[in-house]
Amino acid sequence: MDLYDIATAPSPERVMSDIETLVNFGTRHTASDASSDGRGIGAARRWIFAEFEQISKNCGGCLELMYIGETIEGERRVPDPVEIVSVLAIQRGDLDPDRMVLMSGDIDSRVSDVMNASSDSPGANDNASGVAGVLEAARVLSQYKFDGSIVYAALAGEEQGLIGGRIVAAHALKQGWQIKAVLNNDMISNISGIDGVIDNSVARVFSEGTRAVETDEEARARRFTGGEVDSPSRNLARYIDAMADRYMTNLNVEMVYRLDRFGRGGHHRPFNAVGIPGVRIMETHEHYDRQHQDLRVEDGREYGDTLDGVNAPYAAKLTALNAITMAGIAGAPPFPREVKASGAVRASATLSWSPGGDEKARKNLAGYRVWWRKTTAPQWTHSRFVGNVGEWEFTNLVIDNYFFGVSAVATDGSETPVVFPGPAGAF
Repeated sequence: MDLYDIATAPSPERVMSDIETLVNFGTRHTASDASSDGRGIGAARRWIFAEFEQISKNCGGCLELMYIGETIEGERRVPDPVEIVSVLAIQRGDLDPDRMVLMSGDIDSRVSDVMNASSDSPGANDNASGVAGVLEAARVLSQYKFDGSIVYAALAGEEQGLIGGRIVAAHALKQGWQIKAVLNNDMISNISGIDGVIDNSVARVFSEGTRAVETDEEARARRFTGGEVDSPSRNLARYIDAMADRYMTNLNVEMVYRLDRFGRGGHHRPFNAVGIPGVRIMETHEHYDRQHQDLRVEDGREYGDTLDGVNAPYAAKLTALNAITMAGIAGAPPFPREVKASGAVRASATLSWSPGGDEKARKNLAGYRVWWRKTTAPQWTHSRFVGNVGEWEFTNLVIDNYFFGVSAVATDGSETPVVFPGPAGAF
């Protein structure tokens, strides 16, 4: 597996074709017609399922396809009964199939009135682009084999309150899926901002910090390990940034230390809420005239999320960012467990951990890499590969001044995100 090849494999033409197809369903509002073959949310999800079927056929049946949904009613944005149905395809890993990384985009679209299910709502950038990215990532990565599993998800009901993500997250927990990372792609095709900036070289990655609700044990661990300023989602964001620097040309990741934008939400949030690390990947310069707007022209100003706001090469570039990240995580060994740091009132710090997974899952484990950085450093600054051991002493490194972590490394160099000590950093 060559991650440089994966980084250049996504096709702008295929991505644009998928966006156009989704736009041509007229509206994909959650409460729109589900029975029509040519218009509405039902036609859109059936087309997505059929695309996954074709992708699976091309890789010899390598994808498990499923609809996951519930009938929802009595909520603020869903007062009457509506089926909220997401489409998932799972590419099972060879050695550790229950360990997963998930990429998502949102099927549904909306206009100015979130309850308007009948007006045309193209949703070209928000969020046909994210679904197109998921489909294209599946086309690329289904040509490879990985130790862990990859989940490609087109989630429903995002605009009505992140409902599809909530349903899928609950399903994942019930099924025992060990989702180690969620990459939520929400608006990945616009390069022209309302601020006048045109930029196709930067992507934002939003990641939450410490969760507001935690146990006493988690609070203690947070105080002593660096969790007061960090989280597994933050380390996932750092991993994405590092992958971009290593394997991609002309793409900079801007890490944003927030769950999401002010007053806005995304489909990584329901996964974060149940303890699954997740981030939002999106454009940097948004154009608000093209988001959640009725199609119209006022005083010579055009409103609406139409195809002319889509930049296919940029969408393909952000799709590639997802692809190399998922390939890296799925190709890595099991994440280390029970990571602990010690070293109070002495001159050296000690980091210990236990191997994750079973012996079969660790077949390609080469060993572990320890990481450290000053408490004020936003990124990991130092690391050392220490082999297949379960403990490492940082000689003459005072624990008070640094944060520590550990990652698992495969024989081909694939590596997990860094895992923090204690419950606050457990994956």
